[in-house]
Amino acid sequence: MAGVHNEIGDSDTVKNEISKELRDKANEFLNNKLKANNLVDIVVHLEVCLNNKQPIIPGLLTLEVVFTELLKRRDFCENKNALDGNVQTTKSEALIKYCAWLRERYEDSMSLMLKAVDSEKEFESVQALTSCMKLLAAEGKYPLDGGEAQFPQLRLHNILQKLLSVDRLHLNTIQHLKDYTVNVDVVQYCWRLLQHNLLKKSTLKHETFALNFLELIHTLPVSKELFEQNKRLCPLPEKALPAYGATRKHINKVWNNLMQCVGPDMLEIVHKKLLIILLERILPHLDKPILLTDFLMDSLDYGGAVSLLALQGMFTLIQKHNITYPNVYEKLYSMFEPEIFHTKFKARLFYLADIFLSSTHLPEGLVAAFVKRLARLSIVAPPQDAVIILYFIGNLLMRHAGLKRLICAPNESEVSRDPYVMEERQPVKANALESSLWEIIALQKHALPSVAAAAKFIMQPLPKNEWDLSSVLEIKDDDIFDQEISKRSKQYAMAIEKSQALFLPKNDLFQQNWCLI
Repeated sequence: MAGVHNEIGDSDTVKNEISKELRDKANEFLNNKLKANNLVDIVVHLEVCLNNKQPIIPGLLTLEVVFTELLKRRDFCENKNALDGNVQTTKSEALIKYCAWLRERYEDSMSLMLKAVDSEKEFESVQALTSCMKLLAAEGKYPLDGGEAQFPQLRLHNILQKLLSVDRLHLNTIQHLKDYTVNVDVVQYCWRLLQHNLLKKSTLKHETFALNFLELIHTLPVSKELFEQNKRLCPLPEKALPAYGATRKHINKVWNNLMQCVGPDMLEIVHKKLLIILLERILPHLDKPILLTDFLMDSLDYGGAVSLLALQGMFTLIQKHNITYPNVYEKLYSMFEPEIFHTKFKARLFYLADIFLSSTHLPEGLVAAFVKRLARLSIVAPPQDAVIILYFIGNLLMRHAGLKRLICAPNESEVSRDPYVMEERQPVKANALESSLWEIIALQKHALPSVAAAAKFIMQPLPKNEWDLSSVLEIKDDDIFDQEISKRSKQYAMAIEKSQALFLPKNDLFQQNWCLI
């Protein structure tokens, strides 16, 4: 058994993590069945560490190595002699009891490893999941009954059930499942189990469960390329090749079950995560995407990031499935509020708005309302967002030549009587065509030169080619700050009036509003 000793003792990871005592006990047990009590000691050690919140990594790694070796040696198999080609096809009663005892210890160890997934320490939770998955792979190659290789669905079911806790968030641990979802069999059986067993009696009302469930779905990539590559965790006979069509049916069933759990009391964080997964994972595989219409329309009225994500889903259905939505432009128009500048999805809103307003056949009054609303928002927008808005307005003016009449600089009396109605929810009734872009004129005196320079486009002939919004969509305030401080100026702003005495002038505003005591 020198090979076994080397496998346990020489691996750098194992050498660093497993204590010498556990390593010696494992080696003795694997080399001598009479040392079976050593296995009990290792299992008890892990159980004690779990109960007392002591380090569990050594115990996890020891049991992982021990049971992986036992599975490879087919020590669980009662018909091992027959498998080895020996004339004797039955084992003694003692050996049969020993195999049954090994299975009991294996089940005890798997239960402890699953319990370890709930560890408060993330690295211990991740290691517990890793050990469970490695043993799952070994059991798939070397089944306990000695039969042909088969995927251990029950093991995977128990692992997923532990990850989908209603009491503890496992988001970071679930993300490490990505190391195994590159295997098509893991992806296929995960979707199958999610369809049949893991969502029947659960709802999205439990925030912890919902976030765990949605994070799990997010880690399950599905593509035809994945099935064509056919990389598997457990080798199976060629006749058992997984099919994309079957997995697609599972995905549709899981999504339909999810939609039955969706209610008006769903939390915003869950609602947002659900839409992200729909856009990034589910939508391309749905058989009847038209059934999303009601869900997306209701989400569009939610407000904030939820509405924006719903808008992207609507755009996909309009573009790829020829589905029409009523009042889609009114919904888009209502999303441009000052609050949008403080969400991480604002770049997505500008991107989608640019696509929705790309047609040159849209009514002029509709586009003019968007231009005026954007111009009004540019006054209160952060500098980096003001630059985006200015370029966006410029592109809209290029697409619709009739809107050039908005380019003028009204005097102060005209500004106070701006006919544009910002509060009007229907863009065509906002009187935008009767107004002007005085807001952009005002931005030409912005404190930041980058914003002031961008606003000066209105005083020059518009270029023939549109500005590329992608180059400015991801600009951050730190970028503008670094850009400004790197500039060198020949003149610097100074006080308007140089002080001629110790005290300020009598008519100074400071003295009018403040007094020194």
